[in-house]
Amino acid sequence: MSATTGAGRPRPALRVALLGVAVTLVGYGLFAAWLGVHALRYESARDRATRTAVGVVVQDGIGEDEDIRVRWTDGTGQRHVQRFGVYDTDRYTKGRHFRVVYDPTQPDPQGFPADPDESADADDLEVPIVIGAFAVLPICGIWAWRGLRFRWALRRPGRPMTATVHLGERRATPWRGADTTWLVLAEPDRPDRRVLWQRVMWHSALDDCSGAVPVTVRRSPRGLRPAAVELPDGTRLVPLGRLRDRPPRHMVMYDRGAEHGDLRDSFTVPAGTDKRPAHPWWRPGARATATGATIGVLAGILMGGGSLVAVVGFTVASATLVTAAWALSSPQP
Repeated sequence: MSATTGAGRPRPALRVALLGVAVTLVGYGLFAAWLGVHALRYESARDRATRTAVGVVVQDGIGEDEDIRVRWTDGTGQRHVQRFGVYDTDRYTKGRHFRVVYDPTQPDPQGFPADPDESADADDLEVPIVIGAFAVLPICGIWAWRGLRFRWALRRPGRPMTATVHLGERRATPWRGADTTWLVLAEPDRPDRRVLWQRVMWHSALDDCSGAVPVTVRRSPRGLRPAAVELPDGTRLVPLGRLRDRPPRHMVMYDRGAEHGDLRDSFTVPAGTDKRPAHPWWRPGARATATGATIGVLAGILMGGGSLVAVVGFTVASATLVTAAWALSSPQP
């Protein structure tokens, strides 16, 4: 997504975009595979259940889904107490009969609802796969739209302007950092004209920008549509959102060069030295993944009953979504 002129120059916007898409697709693939395998096993075991037993509901209204617990006896006289998810919760109350089917060839058979309409347990495995797909499509679509919009902007004629790098501080969350990068754009020969604000994805070339830097701005003459900004060294910055004619609300803005010093600025750095960030660029993403996994484990215990299938499913889904959201927020060192 981020085009540069020199060979071997970093392309952090493209790197983050590929990471975001890869995490989304791989994470969803693992999530769908995990639930899909268990759904196939459930359906296969259900198909082998040919014997019917009449059980009794010993507890109802369990959890948020109002599951029931049923006591039933198989053909060998062995008693079973099993939890079932049902849709008709008003029908299956405590003390009511509940028909169960099971595989008589198994030494410790698993029971299934005899009523084919009571498919809540199977749906709990299959429906999340479909819902997950509807979450994956918008995430990948946002990245595709950003790339296409950037390419369209590059086709427009360039206009000389000056840009001042600003940082916007916002409230940090587990899936996004506190800092955002903004360019304040102005025409050099008309200092009295109002300036424009464009948020961009971070690029290491911005670390070398100090004060008003001459840039080439490619934007639509109609309205405040996103603008592609090209730095003097040929670095093209990926825009995020539309141009603004005023600073964004609910965000503290300050001049990066005037307010945000760097300890390295106190020393003489040889020309051509690559000034690397203090921490690897991926470290916040790893923290986001760990946070998402922790949230998923807790959700699997509290909302999924603590079963292995639920805990792993919630963990993979939460870790994927939080990491994908972190990538979408345009992280920067």
